[in-house]
Amino acid sequence: MIVYQSTRSGFLRDSEENAIEEIVAQAFRQKTKRYAPTPEFRAWRHSLMQMVDVLSDDDLPDDMGVGIEFGIPYSNKRIDFILSGHAADSDPRAIIVELKQWSESKVTDKDGIIIAQRGGPVETEGIHPSYQAWSYAALLEGFNEAVHEGGIQLKPCAYLHNHVRNGAIDDPRYAAHMDKAPVFLRGPNEKQKLRAFIKQHVKRGDNAELLYRIENGRVRPSKMLADSVAGMLKGNEEFVLIDDQKLVYENCLARAAQASDTRKQVVIVKGGPGTGKSVVAINLLVELTKRGLTTKYVSKATAPRAVYAQKLAGHLRKYEIASLFSGSGGFHNTEPNVFDVLIVDETQRLNEKSGRYRNVGDNQVMELIRSARCTVFFVDDDQIVTLSDIGHTEELRRWAAYFNAEVSLLELSSQFRCAGSDGYIAWLDNLLGIRQTANTDFDRGAFEFGIVDSPRDLHQLIREKNRANNKSRMVAGYCWDWKSRNDPNAWDIEIPEHDYRAQWNLDSDAGLWAIADNSVEQVGCIHTSQGLEMDYVGVIIGPDLAWRDGRLVTDPYKRSKQDHSIRGYKGNPELHYRVDRIIRNTYKTLMSRGMKGCYVYVSDQALKAAISTKVDICTSNGTHLQ
Repeated sequence: MIVYQSTRSGFLRDSEENAIEEIVAQAFRQKTKRYAPTPEFRAWRHSLMQMVDVLSDDDLPDDMGVGIEFGIPYSNKRIDFILSGHAADSDPRAIIVELKQWSESKVTDKDGIIIAQRGGPVETEGIHPSYQAWSYAALLEGFNEAVHEGGIQLKPCAYLHNHVRNGAIDDPRYAAHMDKAPVFLRGPNEKQKLRAFIKQHVKRGDNAELLYRIENGRVRPSKMLADSVAGMLKGNEEFVLIDDQKLVYENCLARAAQASDTRKQVVIVKGGPGTGKSVVAINLLVELTKRGLTTKYVSKATAPRAVYAQKLAGHLRKYEIASLFSGSGGFHNTEPNVFDVLIVDETQRLNEKSGRYRNVGDNQVMELIRSARCTVFFVDDDQIVTLSDIGHTEELRRWAAYFNAEVSLLELSSQFRCAGSDGYIAWLDNLLGIRQTANTDFDRGAFEFGIVDSPRDLHQLIREKNRANNKSRMVAGYCWDWKSRNDPNAWDIEIPEHDYRAQWNLDSDAGLWAIADNSVEQVGCIHTSQGLEMDYVGVIIGPDLAWRDGRLVTDPYKRSKQDHSIRGYKGNPELHYRVDRIIRNTYKTLMSRGMKGCYVYVSDQALKAAISTKVDICTSNGTHLQ
């Protein structure tokens, strides 16, 4: 969808007859059935008048196409300004202009990342405007059939009309990105350079015909992208399908092939920790994209997306990888059946509302099913870890019935994590009171488990395990405040009686905590570790889990006040059972991250003794226990 379309002469005429931002806002209301947010309206007012000035040059073709706010299919991204026409050799051309109101910025050492004030009072990290403009062009080249089959050449650039050239926005560290998408800044000379850029690439107008073709182009992966994806998993043993993983995979492919606008398919794949849900999901993403189907891997949590994208990044460029992965909150405005297949991992973590303040959209499950002909949900009802998690099996069935979708229920049962020890997972269920099983012990020859006397010794043990291949990590229950969020020098987890202190790692490394160098020094929580796996995991069991009167009890008051996962339970007795289950599920999730072993420090001494008794082991200062 392009909110506003015209020619250069029509755009200039509209800006003379009325405030251009009012015209665009009216078009926005007509096409989206909602009002433009105030910050967006203000941005149009300031930036579009700058483009009026840029295009007020009689040497530019009158019939050059002008488009404003072009929503890129297959994403929730929008191109601010797009111009269309033909080059001197008659090749079709479209110029993408990313508009920014920034007046200053600061350099970072991260590739393509810059610090700026982005519409709020606080400066934040984000992508450089040149990279942003280039990535939008790349998305169209990768997924818009009118572009990649119609020979339309895209020429991206960025225009920061309030920003002077200060050595930051144009720092040599960003040279590679500015070569692909030049940045134009404040001042008459810069404006003239932008005009020259436009004239260089568009010699003749097209009466906005190319914009019409792009807007109505079919969303489909390009052959180049499909060919690149074909090599993503080659030789990667981590993603080899085994036993029932292969069976589920083939059934999912069959349902995707049957799906259509009138025959929606919903596939529900149930599986516990370590059964390979994510392995199947990634294989499906690769194969369906190879087949030319518009497919995305979706998860609410950033960490699984970031980790799997990083592991596959050796075969594709960043923008290609990013286009295949998505959060769950960007589908509230998606038209029905835009996607062929959506693959939803960690489905239990889906929320009702989206957005930072959970005030956007209606229901993420509904929005995902509506958006695709086939939706594959990987779910574990026993890993619901917040009060806002709604993606359980019955909710999936309810919305599938609403859309008259055919439902397939599949199951992954073979255990591949925890050294393949189904007994360990059953023992965890029994220990944590999640379900009663006959497993009062497990095969400790297959999976390492030990209780360590102090968190200091536990952390040292995990460091030693990590030296082999950087695949061991520390995690903890969310019982300590996140002080380092506002003060990078502050300690979060402090246990003075053991002279131990550490920092959380909740959102640094762009979700790559599980694989980033030296992140073994930090401690992950449920939100950064769910959906991921390590060789060895060290778990700090906080005071929210205790042993009283011969039974396991939970104490939500011992959770950090900053933990939003159980916010709202106080004064609401109806939520007490759910909160109790959430705490138990949290520790099951944390204690099942390890492929080879799990070591724990237990805050509550009575619980420590009870666990020791239940597995008939003694406590240790970090020695190897089996």
